[in-house]
Amino acid sequence: MKTFSANAQSVNRQWWIIDAKDQILGQVAVAAANLIRGKNRPTFTPNVDTGDFVVVINADKVRFTGKKETQKVYTSKTAVYIGNQKRETVEKVRQRRPQLLIERAVKGMVPHNRLGSRVVTKLKIYSGEEHPHAAQNPKVYTLA
Repeated sequence: MKTFSANAQSVNRQWWIIDAKDQILGQVAVAAANLIRGKNRPTFTPNVDTGDFVVVINADKVRFTGKKETQKVYTSKTAVYIGNQKRETVEKVRQRRPQLLIERAVKGMVPHNRLGSRVVTKLKIYSGEEHPHAAQNPKVYTLA
């Protein structure tokens, strides 16, 4: 008996749609990360991109638990300038670019290598109800 190993060319990719309205950010991010990575498939192979495409809508209405809305801080800095650290709360990120909340959460849940960079490109995030992927007939993914 030989061990089965999937390859990226033989994967039949599906499109999923996740509605983030009044859903907790972590649960939305886990579901999206598992789908784009392909962990829901029986043919999951860790070193091959076997995942599906995911469309997340209503990213601006995602919910946080506890006091994270005011206390959680996103930091970023440049490697060139000393002391140039930028700090932003969830409220400010939500006003500026709400898709970034889900994008950062999902990026942290995929591998930090070339495969992870390729997998993240299959995630499409929109702040409203409308999305341009209706032609792909995405299936609705309900969170547990």
